[in-house]
Amino acid sequence: MTVSSSVNSGVTAEFREARDFLLRHREDSARAAEEFAWPRPAHFNWALDWFDRIAEGNARTALHLVEEDGAETRISFAAMSARSDQVANWLRGRGVGPGDRVLVMLGNQLELWETMLAAIKLRAVLIPCTPLLGAPDLTDRVQRGEVRHVVVRAADTVKFDEVQGSYQRIVVGGARPGWVNYANSYAAPTDFAPEGPTLADDTLLLYFTSGTTARPKLVEHTHVSYPIGHLSTMYGLGLQPGDTHLNISSPGWAKHAWSSFFAPWNAEATIFVYNYHRFVPAALMAQMDRCGVTTFCAPPTVWRMLIQSDLGRLRKPPREAIAAGEPLNPEVIETVRDAWGVTVRDGFGQTETTLQVANCPAQPLKSGSMGRPVPGYAVELVDPVSGKAGVEEGEICLDLAQRPLGLMTGYHGEPARTEESMHDGYYHTGDIASRDAEGYLTYVGRADDVFKSSDYKISPFELESALLEHEAVAEAAVVPAPDPLRLSVPKAYVVLADGWQPGPEAARAIFAHSRERLAPYKRVRRLEFAPLPKTVSGKIRRVELREATANGAAAEYAEADFR
Repeated sequence: MTVSSSVNSGVTAEFREARDFLLRHREDSARAAEEFAWPRPAHFNWALDWFDRIAEGNARTALHLVEEDGAETRISFAAMSARSDQVANWLRGRGVGPGDRVLVMLGNQLELWETMLAAIKLRAVLIPCTPLLGAPDLTDRVQRGEVRHVVVRAADTVKFDEVQGSYQRIVVGGARPGWVNYANSYAAPTDFAPEGPTLADDTLLLYFTSGTTARPKLVEHTHVSYPIGHLSTMYGLGLQPGDTHLNISSPGWAKHAWSSFFAPWNAEATIFVYNYHRFVPAALMAQMDRCGVTTFCAPPTVWRMLIQSDLGRLRKPPREAIAAGEPLNPEVIETVRDAWGVTVRDGFGQTETTLQVANCPAQPLKSGSMGRPVPGYAVELVDPVSGKAGVEEGEICLDLAQRPLGLMTGYHGEPARTEESMHDGYYHTGDIASRDAEGYLTYVGRADDVFKSSDYKISPFELESALLEHEAVAEAAVVPAPDPLRLSVPKAYVVLADGWQPGPEAARAIFAHSRERLAPYKRVRRLEFAPLPKTVSGKIRRVELREATANGAAAEYAEADFR
């Protein structure tokens, strides 16, 4: 059993008070936003001061893993606390100490959660990585992250044959020559004693972003910015004690820490994971029914695949349905509402922050809007040219005079990049939105994605949403194409739905839909059927599409040819 840190009783009470305030005002987002105050302790260790406290004698399920072959793992809060103590002792015996950088590259497996909790207890610095990374990406992460230890599943150890560096290699799931076997941790002592208090501003996490436009940034978070900061995420997701929460996300990305670690356990909810190799909507819904999922979060790609299946297979829809990662198109929301009687809510946040903006539970939802600022976040729209704040459309910025606890420290090792994002009293997200009279924000696009055509401003997201309403379109991405008269015109890259074939007939139907659905200056003028390039986290790499478009394509269709 953990030996408690000397300051934890007070900070635990402070954290609980803030959390319970949000739970009490779940139905009153206006009051919650007005009265919520971040707890700002000088010392805080989430694993010791929160998780271990709620785990004492707690037999409820903390983590429920279901494999595709039907195998299941359930572990209680109490058992997870005890096991993470044991892993922490073992890692300490292997030389892992405060400030050490630990790269963790595991799948959705029990050892991931054990290692995360253990590292927090040791005050080590976690660098989560997706197993999809190859040797060149891992070399960059080991070098820039100054990694001293790696924890890797057996199937991925071969990747590190090419990754140079003096780091300890720990393997999970089988012995490997030159690697320390994680299974040895089961022989470690179970009584854990922390080495002194954890400072709130000590570094806890270093997250590499997905790199949609440039080299991945290295985002630095502290022992409070994500653990406490994700109270905003808990609130936006609508999580409550006793919930069973399913978040579809790959380990290694910030969203996994958001919704498969901090936010659910802040709420004392069960984290549920269904591990599959190939996404089959019917199989997912069967597991959701069987295991009693009450809250469900998935990226738009999953939602778009779900609505192409029979949603009626899910007999017990979740109480809360959330989309995250990219803006969700309105037609998806309507289809799910018709089938499940549940409104899919989305919001806005980044690796650099916790949830900033959301359609919170019980808040009236406006179609197409991503909601209003969540409790703890003061959001301003700033004109990216003049720097004027309070405009109706502008860059989403956070007021540093009311700095939210969930905001990163900065970009690790890159002071110039940090200064570029935090200047003139604001943190600049790089995303553009509009705000209506009631304070609802509607996503327009990344600042570098919005373009002009005949002096009209074009939001790719708006056009993509319109295209997705057509039955032929499974996915779409819009970028500017050079045009001698209009400077640029909208070009759509389209992935067709099942039953449709690339060719003139599909192009004609999509162009006709564009003419019916969009104003003349917004209409799609060029079209190409092609797979969409994506990052390993699943986000569309528009920079590649812009480059391809600038170089020209013989396979594209022009709207003028179908009039």
